[in-house]
Formats: sequence, C-alpha cells, structure tokens
Amino acid sequence: MSQQRKAVALISGGLDSMLASQAIMEQGIHVEGINFFTGFCVEGHTHAIRKQDTDKVKRNNSLWVAEQLGIKLHIIDIIEEYKQVLLNPKHGYGANLNPCLDCKIFMVNKAKQWMQENGFDFIITGEVVGQRPMSQRKQTMPIVAAESGADDLLVRPLSAQNLPATLPEREGWISRDKLFGFSGRSRKPQMELAREYGFTDYAQPAGGCCFLTDEAYSLKLVDLWKARGERDYDLDDVMLLKVGRHIRPKPHFKVIVAREDGEARFMSGYKKVFVSMNCASHRGPLALIDGTPSEDDLLQAAQITARYGQGREAEQVEVTIRDREGNERNVFVKPLLADEIPEAWFV
Repeated sequence: MSQQRKAVALISGGLDSMLASQAIMEQGIHVEGINFFTGFCVEGHTHAIRKQDTDKVKRNNSLWVAEQLGIKLHIIDIIEEYKQVLLNPKHGYGANLNPCLDCKIFMVNKAKQWMQENGFDFIITGEVVGQRPMSQRKQTMPIVAAESGADDLLVRPLSAQNLPATLPEREGWISRDKLFGFSGRSRKPQMELAREYGFTDYAQPAGGCCFLTDEAYSLKLVDLWKARGERDYDLDDVMLLKVGRHIRPKPHFKVIVAREDGEARFMSGYKKVFVSMNCASHRGPLALIDGTPSEDDLLQAAQITARYGQGREAEQVEVTIRDREGNERNVFVKPLLADEIPEAWFV
C-alpha cells in the first residue's frame, strides 16, 4: 500500500489558497493549513468593531476557509519575528510599507520548518504568476523558493503548469495534468474554478488584508516611529492604528478620537494604558492621548475631543480627563472650530 503524502498549505483566508488546497486534496493528499499571525492582517477584527461595516462579514477568514475545506488549521504567532521582515526587508517595500517579497520568503521558510518538524512532505501556496507586482512575478517566484529553502518542495497548484515541475510532480505524488496554468491579474479563472468546486462564499477575490499595503495606515505607522524616535511597535500599536481619527497637534503627543460607538468600546480597553477623555456635558466620543502631553496639551486635546461631540457649537463643554490609574477630573473648554484643526494635524 502506497504511503499517503501530506502537504501543509499557507492559508491566508482568500480564494486562491482555498482553491490551491482543494486542488491538492482532490488528488488524495492529506492537507493541513497554516496561518501566520503578524498582527497586520486582521481585517475581520476591524469589521467587527465598526458599525459602518455591518455589511461586511465578521469572521476570521482563515478559520472559515479551513472549515469549508474540512482541514485542520494551525495558527502561529510570529509578531516578534516578523518585525525584522518589516523593518529591514532585503528586497525592499512595495508602494507603501508592504515588504511583500520578503514576507513571502519568510512565511514559506516558516512553513518549511513546520513541515519538517511535523513529518509533512511538501508545501502549497495559492500564488499565481503575474498576480502581484512584487512576490508573484515569474522572475521573483524562483527567489521565494530558493531563499526560503523550500526549493522544489514548494507547489503552486494554480500556476504549476507555467512553472518548472516540482519534486512532488516528478515523483508522482501529484499529477501535473490535474494542476492549473493560471496567470495574470484577472480572477475570472479562479472564480470559475470555485464554482466547479462548489464554493459559493469566499473572501473578495482581489483581496489581501495586509494593512501595510494601505497608504493611510502606513503613514500612521511612520508617524508613530517618528514621534517615538525608534522604529518599533507592539500589537497594541498595530491595533490602535486601525481605529479612530489620529490627530497630532504637536510632535510629542497625539489624540486618537473614536469615530463611532464600536470604536469607543474597543478603545475603552486601553484606558489603563493611555490618558483618556470624554465629554461629560454632551454626548461625545472617547479619546486616547498618546505621548507625553503637558497640562496645556491636555486642555487642547479636550478642545479637540469636544469638537467631535454634540457640543461642538456650544460656548463651553465639560470634558472628563482620566489618568491611567482611573483618577478623574473635569475641565471646561471651548470646542475648536473645524478650521482651527489644520489638515497637517491629521495623521
């Protein structure tokens, strides 16, 4: 009786990795998924927080994909290790702070380590030749295989027929004829294959949930580094950059103002980490103060907070200022007018 081969699939939560895994499972291979948690790919989290995202699915797409495929998913925290990929990418950044090629090399290398430690035979990714400008070009895909150390144990089922045969194909573990030759940025072939496999619900095919590809998010991260004088971050930083209005009146402090109730509920969990404030005399937002504000700075922050509450046109608004220990005091301020908050303050 021939040995059943086992493959580990990089599951991003998108359509491509879902299809790639199914294509290999169709050939009788035992597949398990692996998802690396960097902190920058938690799109479902922000949808769950924000009221305006009620039309978006609130789920962890990686877990959901694994459930649809009927496979086990291993989620591995790589937040600390990933810092070096983000801060010092050998192959540089994309349009924003996305180190796409280095990221793919790193994750495939981690998958190779996991594969060896757990007795699996090869690695699957959902990569498609020509789909992404950095990591999925014909010239860069061999770089991923070589620099990750995966070499010809890295199988890309959706584009396999456009690439050299891998060891699993040469050894007959899988049939090359049952793999695909997709290429380019069009997702129509993937959507058609999804229909053939019976997948009717999946994350947006053009998707990618890495916030580092977003210009506004990247600018906030650069601003954070500049203010702190070092290129470092932790998970709380990553999460807070995704919510609220970020307003920096002076280099040494920033006001994060919740835009809606969902964000305010999430931000309230940080009251022991930051000085916080909210309007006491009118309905208004929660604000967190990051940095080292003086008393005058806190009064200015209170004026900004009042600007975004229902007392924005009042002569005076009462604002509660709360320190990290929970001690509260109230101040009375005149809300800033819209034109008194320069565009340059918005991060």
